[in-house]
Amino acid sequence: MFSETMSSKLKRVWITGPLIIGAGPSGLAAAACLKQKGVPFLILEKESCLGSLWKRKTYDRLKLHLPKEFCELPHMPFPREFPAYPTKQQFVSYLEAYAKHFSIEPIFGAEVHLARYDAAMGFWQVQTNESEFVCRWLIVATGENAEPLLPDVAGLAEFGGKVLHSCEYKNGVDFRGSKVLVVGCGNSGMEVSLDLCNSGAQVSLVIRDKLHILPREVFGRSTFAVSMCLLKWFPVRLVDWLLLLCSRVILGDTRQFGIKRPEIGPLELKNTIGKTPVLDVGAAAKIRSCEIKVAGGIRRFTTRGAEFLDGKEEEFDSIILATGYRSNAASWLMEDDFFNQKDDYPKSSFPKNWKGENGVYSVGFTRKGLLGVSIDAQRVAEDIARQWYSEMKPLSLKF
Repeated sequence: MFSETMSSKLKRVWITGPLIIGAGPSGLAAAACLKQKGVPFLILEKESCLGSLWKRKTYDRLKLHLPKEFCELPHMPFPREFPAYPTKQQFVSYLEAYAKHFSIEPIFGAEVHLARYDAAMGFWQVQTNESEFVCRWLIVATGENAEPLLPDVAGLAEFGGKVLHSCEYKNGVDFRGSKVLVVGCGNSGMEVSLDLCNSGAQVSLVIRDKLHILPREVFGRSTFAVSMCLLKWFPVRLVDWLLLLCSRVILGDTRQFGIKRPEIGPLELKNTIGKTPVLDVGAAAKIRSCEIKVAGGIRRFTTRGAEFLDGKEEEFDSIILATGYRSNAASWLMEDDFFNQKDDYPKSSFPKNWKGENGVYSVGFTRKGLLGVSIDAQRVAEDIARQWYSEMKPLSLKF
């Protein structure tokens, strides 16, 4: 709850339109869609730049995992000269150009600590260190990757080497010749392992659970694009069977190099529990050739390395935790019916995730990446614009 004493000392700012929390792709997309509808807004961003996750907390070799046509934000395509899979630097430049094109100017350094709905007043009260913003509509656009997720494994604090989360990893230059354990086998874990291997490190990759790894492209076409096309004509399970057949032809039998696949197909698994398949950009070949070693689950870390579930112990110089991120919205949004406290996602799954009660919305919590961001942003803007003009019309008739 808000502290009445603290709240009374803050500068109160009334916002005529919606207040957007977050100036990453989700917040920018929501702002642009509102701008197109003629609805005023304000964006608060806790960092000092746009798209801080992309700009400051990603590795140098990162590229978009999907073709650019599936990742562009509403009302502005990527430059034609960009490659099919834009680099991290190109995507950041796109975000900056996007904000400039739509005249989006966030308030930087404004971290939200609490937001609650005042039923008596009919407005949201949003508290930062210096101000209390009061608004009719609140858009949560802080994203699915607001904070690093760290594993709860015994002994990690006692490890004597270097430990860092993948958000701190930039490239493998400083790891040349050293033994590195990468924990986490999603897209980030695979790509960080590949980057380390190419930089001359001795890499072991922890693959604890079954996972689907697919080629990024199937016979020259994006695997994702092929999937979307096939789903228009065939059921998910048949498309999954075709994807796995193509994957076996291109990547080989992944069981032969230590990667077991789930019983459920990649698309069905994504739809049911939100687990994204890995799109391979070269790590599979390194694993097959044993240049990247596959390690099983970790029982505990030791002062000099790790003990695995099979009882083996190995020494490492560094540990990189590619264990993902989590949302933090539920920690400051005082709205129990909208976000789950367990996973910080809206309680209603896509496509009903974007709207809560009392004028609260979310953008970018779909588990569908940038494509989901665009869908959310347009739905939110349309809904708020309808209310905005219906509420403004009676006011204009009084003059």
